[in-house]
Amino acid sequence: MTAMYSADRLVDPRRANREAEDMPDKPTTGVASTGADEAITALYSSHYVALVRLATWLLHDSAVAEEVVQESFVAVHGRWHRLRDTDKALAYLRTTVVNGCRSALRRRVVADRNRPRPPDPAASAESHVVASAQRTALLAALAQLPRRQREVLLLRYYLDLSEAEIADTLRISRGAVKSHSSRGIAALRTTWKD
Repeated sequence: MTAMYSADRLVDPRRANREAEDMPDKPTTGVASTGADEAITALYSSHYVALVRLATWLLHDSAVAEEVVQESFVAVHGRWHRLRDTDKALAYLRTTVVNGCRSALRRRVVADRNRPRPPDPAASAESHVVASAQRTALLAALAQLPRRQREVLLLRYYLDLSEAEIADTLRISRGAVKSHSSRGIAALRTTWKD
């Protein structure tokens, strides 16, 4: 024998039926929900797995799919008394599952859009020291070059200018730019070790 829970005590269903007959003005919510409970239980037993599969296909996440289907069963149970045609409860349940999946996808899109970006990976202290040492050695090697070679190399590799732009800036020919560049690089290879 099953007992229903009342706000103040556990109630035997047969006793609740007798009390409802004795007092017709008293609402019989416990008895009325028994039909909904049985119908929802039958729907759950027959269609739960298929509805979870449907939701999984829509969401690509089985855990969220199970939650959506369970929430749909709870929603249909809560609105059972408002169903016009209880024979169409499965169609209503499917619609509720699909709408729940749409809501979950919208929430996922909003969450993805508002997710904070991870910080850029920070370089280690050692890499800063090594880079600083390399930069110091390169500047020392550049300082040993003749002025024109140093200017050409800085304009070429620091400012990323073309040969024509370097020639215009230094007022020398493009051939001279090539010559100073190749001599400067050759000198750096011998003096600068990274």
